[in-house]
Amino acid sequence: MAKAASRPRAALRLRATKSKTSDKTGGGSRPARRERRFLPFLVRLLAMVCAFAFMLAFAVVLARLTLRPSPASESLAHTNLHPGRTLRAYLDQPALRDAVRQIGGNLLLGVPFGILVPVVAPRTRGILRVLLLTAIVMLMVEFAQGALVTGRAFDVDDVILNTAGALVGYLLLGRRLSRAVHS
Repeated sequence: MAKAASRPRAALRLRATKSKTSDKTGGGSRPARRERRFLPFLVRLLAMVCAFAFMLAFAVVLARLTLRPSPASESLAHTNLHPGRTLRAYLDQPALRDAVRQIGGNLLLGVPFGILVPVVAPRTRGILRVLLLTAIVMLMVEFAQGALVTGRAFDVDDVILNTAGALVGYLLLGRRLSRAVHS
């Protein structure tokens, strides 16, 4: 019983000793702490501003690629609500190059979401949240294409490929970058 009572007293004495020694050093330790805290904040802020700028640039590129009218392909464009139908059509084309360009382009279009969304919006750091947000944004883009843009149509396979691209971006770089910025 005496040992148990002496342990907390010893801990209190140790804490008191540490606080006295830190007081003897004067106010020199406080500015150093502020400096050490300010630098990571500044780096984090810079990373978020850069990610936001890249996200805006990506939004402009996305709009130019997907919302530009294509009157020449008006007769070819048709709505696809059946997952896999357009993918099969791409793969059945005689030129493999066209299939790779269509599928690869849609995959690459989603990669920036997987990288930038967790950095710009820390609450969306989880894989499911990133995928859900990407799917919602890409659904909105596809709806806009189908309803407003001449020569374009809604295609569920594009949404699937874009979301898969976001998954790739998140797994390759987005998760690590988000953890580094928002530790």
